[in-house]
Amino acid sequence: MSVSRLFDVLVAGGCIRPTTLLAGLRHGSVSPRRFPVALLLTASGLAVEPFAWLQALIYGRRIQACACPDNPVVVIGHWRSGTTYLHQLLAADPAAATARNHFTIAPQAALVLKPLLKRLLKWGMTQHRPIDAVPWGAEDPQEDEVGLARLTMDTNMAGIAFPQHYPTHFRRAVLNSTPEFEQTLLHFTRLTWLHEGAGKNHLVIKNSAHTARVALLLRLFPRARFVYLYRWPIDSIRSLAQVKQRLAQLVGLQEPPSSLRQVEETAAAHDQLQEAFARSRHLIPKGQLVEIAYDDLVQSPLNTLQRIYGALEIGGWNSAREAIAARIAKGRAYQAEPVVLEPEAEQRLQALLS
Repeated sequence: MSVSRLFDVLVAGGCIRPTTLLAGLRHGSVSPRRFPVALLLTASGLAVEPFAWLQALIYGRRIQACACPDNPVVVIGHWRSGTTYLHQLLAADPAAATARNHFTIAPQAALVLKPLLKRLLKWGMTQHRPIDAVPWGAEDPQEDEVGLARLTMDTNMAGIAFPQHYPTHFRRAVLNSTPEFEQTLLHFTRLTWLHEGAGKNHLVIKNSAHTARVALLLRLFPRARFVYLYRWPIDSIRSLAQVKQRLAQLVGLQEPPSSLRQVEETAAAHDQLQEAFARSRHLIPKGQLVEIAYDDLVQSPLNTLQRIYGALEIGGWNSAREAIAARIAKGRAYQAEPVVLEPEAEQRLQALLS
């Protein structure tokens, strides 16, 4: 395995806590051909575990006493609907704290290993995400679910690790949750704020799985402000089906399903996620939700960000504008990879959404 491939695996799923990995093995078995990946995930987690104990010893009381903002800006919407791009722009605001790659790779130890992890990832990370060729780096923002997956098996990433059972994990860990997960989410958010919040005014959370967890988020953060992105379903489903196949090949502990089955499962999960949001949308107080079309974000990003700041009363637009505009300019050279499914899978997708 090349160094770049090694870092791709580590950033996507490495340094997982041993207890989390053991919990995962109760949900599914590892395919023999995926033993090398399982070994890497296990070894990296064991290497970090002593630092996790050290972090708990040094920061335990501070973590428990940490008062996170109760009004985070939460980016939701189905995967591949522009959530990553919006997260990048919101995180460009110097006043915004958010989870970043050098934190989510090992949140259980990131407070004590912050300088080391940042330097290590800057040295070894590839310049583009392996799932879609989006430029990224150690300090780029990352979805919370990726960091949470190091701490609990009750995340959407469980279905990525065990792709032969994705629908089961989606129902178990996205459409439903447990009190234990709720406490882990609060713990993770406190870690994020301690890691990134010094001198910052607000917290940005990006997690597509939270589209189905609105009630949970509002219990933890009563004044949470939501940005919901939406895109033509066929485009986001097609793109996610491809990404899930690539992730399964990168960090999966089982062989990926066929492209046809991937499309069917992804389309079904898409509908279930949207239905879950529709059922809970009414819980969001007035003034705490703004809905954004994917095309508006892509075609008029700066105007869209100004609209979000105004609608959700995020302070400091005049200070944030320049940094966000610079991030927009930086991304103009990016050309999205065309998403091409196998003919049988594309035909099935067309039939499902006709």
